[in-house]
Amino acid sequence: MHHRYLVLLSLLAASMTACGREPATAPAPSAPPAQAAASAPEQTLAAAPAASTPAAAAPATSAPASAPVSDADDAPEGSTSLEQLAQLPPQHQLPDGKWKAGVNYTPVVPAQPTTVPSGKVEVMEVFWFACPHCYALEPYLQRWLKTKPSYVQFVRVPVMWGPVHRDHAKLYYTLQALGRNDLDQAVFDTIHDQQNLLVGNTPEETFAKQLQFAKDHGIDADAFRKAYNSFEVSTALQHADEITQRYNVESVPLIIINGKYTTDVARAGADAPSVEAAHEDLIAVINDLAAREHRR
Repeated sequence: MHHRYLVLLSLLAASMTACGREPATAPAPSAPPAQAAASAPEQTLAAAPAASTPAAAAPATSAPASAPVSDADDAPEGSTSLEQLAQLPPQHQLPDGKWKAGVNYTPVVPAQPTTVPSGKVEVMEVFWFACPHCYALEPYLQRWLKTKPSYVQFVRVPVMWGPVHRDHAKLYYTLQALGRNDLDQAVFDTIHDQQNLLVGNTPEETFAKQLQFAKDHGIDADAFRKAYNSFEVSTALQHADEITQRYNVESVPLIIINGKYTTDVARAGADAPSVEAAHEDLIAVINDLAAREHRR
């Protein structure tokens, strides 16, 4: 089997709450959990911001131990978060209480620019279609999107770790270019329920599989091909790569609030009694940090 396909299978091996970068030694694949279907979320493709120095955000704490460590991670464990907390102005932290900086969420220092309009708070999810934990989070996000405050603008960005992630990101942005992100849930279901990974051993095979998915869901083949090879999609992929690097994304799903805070299921639900409760805690942390940003 081609290396590209083997990489995808190895990446599907689940940690408790997140999918991390490709491990050094590929573990045996495990079947991703089935989740209830949900309607497609409100989504906004943020235009690529001007290049800036990558944030010193610490990798998500839910990343598996086998995730590779960059040269920047040579410092003692926890030192990056402590440095961030020391630099974060007190008014930017939530009051001491249920959510604690460095435990339930991590400050991004320096804060990164967003492209949402004035008065809006950006909530970004960095995700991967083939990640079982992104799939598990999806129903919670769908419910939240129906009740979220009007000042919150949700943005979704696919992670760009390697060729397989790029393949899935290209499908995501092609559907977006066609105005068909209502099919995102169908992509999740196809990968996780039907075990059709929507990638092949070559770029040509990957395109053929994704084109067939599009045709099966009522998209004209020529329109799909045109969008797939468009400048719009190419630019979006560059932006996704920039986001992946800027926030030093080591595991997904990762939530970024207004370019200032990162959190995930493991951190938000650090004291949760169950996985379900941890997901609910993540939504609560998102709401509280977004409300704090809106009041500034």
